[in-house]
Amino acid sequence: MKSLLAAAAAGLALAASGTAANAQISDNVVKIGVLTDMSSLYADATGKGSVAAVEMAVADYGGKVKGVPVQVVSADHQNKPDVGINIARNWYDNDKVDAILDVPTSSVALPISALTREKNKININSGGGSSDITGTACSPNTVHWTYDTYALSNVAGKAMVKRGEDTWFFVTADYAFGMALERDAANVVKESGGKVLGDVRHPLNSSDFSSFLLQAQASKAKVVALANAGGDTTNALKQASEFGLVQGGQKMIALLQEITDTHSLGIKATQGLIVTDAFYWDMNDETRAFSKRFNEKVGHMPTMIQAGLYSATMHYLKAIEAIGTDEAPKVMVQMRDTPINDFFAKNGHIRIDGRMVHDMYLFEVKKPEESKGEWDLYRLIATVPGDEAFRPLDKGGCPLVKP
Repeated sequence: MKSLLAAAAAGLALAASGTAANAQISDNVVKIGVLTDMSSLYADATGKGSVAAVEMAVADYGGKVKGVPVQVVSADHQNKPDVGINIARNWYDNDKVDAILDVPTSSVALPISALTREKNKININSGGGSSDITGTACSPNTVHWTYDTYALSNVAGKAMVKRGEDTWFFVTADYAFGMALERDAANVVKESGGKVLGDVRHPLNSSDFSSFLLQAQASKAKVVALANAGGDTTNALKQASEFGLVQGGQKMIALLQEITDTHSLGIKATQGLIVTDAFYWDMNDETRAFSKRFNEKVGHMPTMIQAGLYSATMHYLKAIEAIGTDEAPKVMVQMRDTPINDFFAKNGHIRIDGRMVHDMYLFEVKKPEESKGEWDLYRLIATVPGDEAFRPLDKGGCPLVKP
């Protein structure tokens, strides 16, 4: 009888300790929400591919962390801040989502970051671009993983002005991302000794760029810079070709050009285009291995946003595993304390302002005769170390950064 009682007591103690351990994971599940653009101009660069990248990471991790399941939910924010906020609020309040990932479109990304701080959850942004996310609007609950407007502008702007392409005209999307991208690029051009001759703003998701491109053409600027993304960039490039801007001697630069955009336009139409990117599928054996699997699942090579999401998801799950809880402040500390070393980034690190610092790359689109396959699109011009590519920590105006 004593032996039976002792065994029963030991069993109860073991069960209690297991329950206590699992209690560190809220609701006995880690739930990740992928908030993205499923149906509009950023759908190829983010969208279903973003969801697939997160799901691949969860599956590769084993589908569980600390013995509890990891679930992925997703939604389309339609590039509307009110829609995005309503989805995020419902996820946090009712669906017990622990972290929201992706969030392209900075006018949606910025309020989602603020809401995440209010709810004390975690936001890992891969799709949004505004450098304000880690600047004046920085949050202890948000990580900006893949790129931002400062890095895009800094890498390309310095290189082009150095080559003598020192007068610029901007064609800019009229919302938070576009204006941040123009602001950051214009500052780099001026600091590098160049001049900005003018700019024009266009509505998000425009189909007709004729009047904007005519103004750019009339400016006689050496560089016509597109401070937009996705479908806006591809439409502007197509119409710039029709108007003969490049044939007339002007250089076109897409400050944010995803590989899916280049592929859609075709190598013949984009040859010679300068592109800043955080990831390219054909860099090494690791990038090729991931990209091959992604392509088989999704039907195209991953964009930097999608590759970044796989990396971010893995880093998030590893942090939970290491400390045994999904409590947001503790997970954020662990993520900041742990370097990122994977196919996406080598020796990457997360600063106190939320910026994940890693190398950025400057590419030139190959000529058709140089390409050896459907996705063999880019030639590497330069690798820019993260500390040079991204804005210095003390220059962004983040309140979390102490003097």
